[in-house]
Amino acid sequence: MAVSPAAHTSVTGPATTDELHVLVLAGGLSYERDVSLRSGRRVLDALRAVGVEAELRDADVALLPALAADPPDAVVIALHGATGEDGSLRGVLDLCDVPYVGCDARASRLAWDKPSAKAVLREAGIPTPDWVALPHDRFSELGAVAVLDRIADRLGLPLMVKPAQGGSGLGAAVVRDAASLPAAMVGCFAYDQTALVERYVPGMDVAVSVLDLGEGPQALPPVEIVPRNGVYDYAARYTAGRTTWHAPARLDPGTTERVAEVALAAHTALGLRDLSRVDLIVDAEGQPHVLEVNVSPGMTETSLLPLAVQAAGLDFGRALGTLVTRAAARRP
Repeated sequence: MAVSPAAHTSVTGPATTDELHVLVLAGGLSYERDVSLRSGRRVLDALRAVGVEAELRDADVALLPALAADPPDAVVIALHGATGEDGSLRGVLDLCDVPYVGCDARASRLAWDKPSAKAVLREAGIPTPDWVALPHDRFSELGAVAVLDRIADRLGLPLMVKPAQGGSGLGAAVVRDAASLPAAMVGCFAYDQTALVERYVPGMDVAVSVLDLGEGPQALPPVEIVPRNGVYDYAARYTAGRTTWHAPARLDPGTTERVAEVALAAHTALGLRDLSRVDLIVDAEGQPHVLEVNVSPGMTETSLLPLAVQAAGLDFGRALGTLVTRAAARRP
């Protein structure tokens, strides 16, 4: 069910919010470190604005001693890239009996690996573009030209090439002619050893954020993404003036409802919890196609989840306060 702009406006977070000690993890060593630090600072400010005692910390060698010396009531993972999304850090937090906002390690690993996630979505009957995952070794062993020719014949052109594991549009490219495919693959392999090549679906880029504030997962208003150069790459995401966002998206009510239903179905099929962001394309017939699902969405001033929170009539800090309180209640 989608959240209307008036829904949940009464959410203020439990009375114990001001008694919580929350650790916001940001930074890390991925390509997305700078974006993560911006996300972490915004989360920190939003939590402090609603009375939560919060501190910002990097995920480095000092983290585990700090958790042992002063265990937080809950952790907010504002790390992007592998550090925050491949499930490994969540597994370590589980070992330390430290609860955190978001899905568990198993679901995080599944969502992080795009080919695996797409296979689960397809099995659940959730539309996602046809694809092939190609490791760099197979690409070389089988002969690049022959492999690329077969991919183009099977999936058709244009194609979308992107890292099988990665985010923020790094290493992603739209390929509109066969001659451009080799360079796109080389660019992709700079960020990951496996490339995901999928059929390019023209249409409207839409992101649907899913939140569970205590009444089950609910889809926030979809956010429409209009990149100036037509591709929502790293520069378009984080450079002012490169992209226009419409929150809510300029969709008719029926399509808005379908987009929300598909996003919720993807969130559920992957076993996610608390929050996620589902990236979709809505084609000319109004059919949504899931591209990927992010378990650690960006929280910067140009990020999609905060835009959706605002469009839903929610207070960002209070929503975060509710999430950390619910996470703290899961402490073993």
